[in-house]
Amino acid sequence: MSHRFIKHASFNPELLWQNPILSVQSLGKKIDNQWLWRDLNFELFPGEQVAVVGASGTGKSQLLRAIASLDPIQAGYIFFQGKSLDSYPLPQYRAQVIYLHQRPALWEGTVEDNLQQVYRLATHRQQVYNRQIIINYLQILHKSADFLQRPVKAISGGEAQIVAFLRALQLSPLVLLLDEPTASLDIVTANCLEALVTAWQQEDPQRAYLWTSHDAAQLQRITQRQINL
Repeated sequence: MSHRFIKHASFNPELLWQNPILSVQSLGKKIDNQWLWRDLNFELFPGEQVAVVGASGTGKSQLLRAIASLDPIQAGYIFFQGKSLDSYPLPQYRAQVIYLHQRPALWEGTVEDNLQQVYRLATHRQQVYNRQIIINYLQILHKSADFLQRPVKAISGGEAQIVAFLRALQLSPLVLLLDEPTASLDIVTANCLEALVTAWQQEDPQRAYLWTSHDAAQLQRITQRQINL
């Protein structure tokens, strides 16, 4: 199977003069001794919004999971900020390159308990929970501060996804890997989460994301170019 790196018409050639945040080189993934993809090469630059597209079964989710170091690869290399992933402690890397999908796992307790819980993990103990940042994000989502006090067992699937997004974005990651994160959501909630990701990226011009979606209209709204599997 051949793989191409396809540039969207709106690709900015000035990016070629910047150092990539992520660089994927000769990447290969096997499932049951069959290559799902191999010799895959692309770069993600600061400020980019990139779609990962392809027919069902071409390995879009597996690619994002491999970049997140959640699944093993059988060939090639991934570099983050010019260094091999082996150069980073895994928790440190995953705090900067966060994978989000459509079935979030939440802890028991309230929404705010879930947001605060991550700061008890060793990787994030040097950071402090900032309620005002969360309040600002909730305004984008058209939700009041009362949402923070709701028990997670009483929230909807769409609201659980909102919690997962808030929990990730509060850590100020550099890269988001978005794997069909709005696939099961209503259009209003999906649009709010798109706006939230846009706001997160505008906070720091170095931030970038890869997004998979079966919704071509969504990708047209939120991405600049495509990686085609």
